[in-house]
Amino acid sequence: MTTAPLSLEHLIRPSTLKEGKAPVLFMFHGYGSNEEDLFSFAPELPEELCIISVRAPYPMEPYGNAWYAINFDAQQGKWSDDEQAITSRDKIITFIDEACTTYALDADRVTLLGFSQGTILSYAVALSYPEKIKNVIALSGYVNEGILKEGYEKKNHSNLKIYSSHGQVDQVIPPEWAQRAPLFLEKLKIEHVYEEFPVGHGVAPQNFYSFKKWLEDKF
Repeated sequence: MTTAPLSLEHLIRPSTLKEGKAPVLFMFHGYGSNEEDLFSFAPELPEELCIISVRAPYPMEPYGNAWYAINFDAQQGKWSDDEQAITSRDKIITFIDEACTTYALDADRVTLLGFSQGTILSYAVALSYPEKIKNVIALSGYVNEGILKEGYEKKNHSNLKIYSSHGQVDQVIPPEWAQRAPLFLEKLKIEHVYEEFPVGHGVAPQNFYSFKKWLEDKF
């Protein structure tokens, strides 16, 4: 399927369904990567899913893209641009609506899959707008409360389901940051699974098969 000129650049693998509106999985890559990265998972995921892999809006030099800037300062250490992240959060929501309309997708069966910075944004979108998201696969990331929409905790999150995982020896995002997610999600009464694997900042084969099975059970 040829991609339409929407607000964010993307790749698309159409659903094999011949009738009705297809469920959709949106992919959000990590810092410094692009839409081709996670799209490599597409051939192994359920054929009835339409898969859309999205390019982050901020280009980096010499290549790659980011959902928000991460700056390295000798005095302050590493810090993230939360204002840019909030802008990306809202760009993603706009894009989801555009894509569901343009490609005639089922807006009630939207799944987000993120890696690293893409996971941080996936959490932000789903927790801020739970009425729009059905499932989240959160790989090697964490919940950044600073980029959640004001009043998110008063929304109904009961229909949202989340799978999250992390590498036990991740040197980019400490495991303890990811380990806070289950308690946070429990407070919002969100059905969730959290797993760890003996890898660094990446997705082990057993991790892939675990979230694939989790996803297949949701459809």
